[in-house]
Amino acid sequence: MALEVCVKAAVGAPDLLGDCPFCQRVLLTLELKKVPYKAHHIDTSDKPKWFLEVNPEGKVPVVKFDDKWVPDSDVIVGILEEKYPEPPLTTPPEFASVGSKIFSCFFQFLKSKDPNDGTEQALLEELKALDEHLKKHGGPFIAGEKITAVDLSLAPKLYHLEVALGHFKKWSVPESFPHVHSYMKTLGSLESFQKTKTVPEYVIAGWSPKVNA
Repeated sequence: MALEVCVKAAVGAPDLLGDCPFCQRVLLTLELKKVPYKAHHIDTSDKPKWFLEVNPEGKVPVVKFDDKWVPDSDVIVGILEEKYPEPPLTTPPEFASVGSKIFSCFFQFLKSKDPNDGTEQALLEELKALDEHLKKHGGPFIAGEKITAVDLSLAPKLYHLEVALGHFKKWSVPESFPHVHSYMKTLGSLESFQKTKTVPEYVIAGWSPKVNA
């Protein structure tokens, strides 16, 4: 039986997946584990009544396990790993936090109106650390040759970073980080990634209110 999963709908396109990297992370996990699922696209600016009844906090993603709706991508991915252990996607503990600050640094830089406030530098430092990690461990993934949960968490965030900073700031990941570039290319070319990603225009539409706030 297919798992029911609620994900964010695209701004202006209610039947398409929207700009939520945490939703894509869950979908990527389902795809790689070959778990059948049915996605409900939720308009987060006008949440349906049934959705708020089963999930009062109104956050996405949520997945229905054994008649209970469970929020939080970290929790969901953990349950999926327990229930569907093949293929194993658990990240070795020593690699679990690699790249974990990139998304918050990206968001601060994206919102920033002051080029000298250090937000760009903070992001560059995180990307540099990721580049050095990939170089040291040989890649193509964080934990080496096999893809793990940490890659599925980072892949959508790096995609958002690339699209949103390219559009709003005409900024791109420096060529001086070749391992990050090849890592992003490897992730982006995965069949599961292509199948679950939202198109750039909806990434931009989703970030636009936050940039202009």
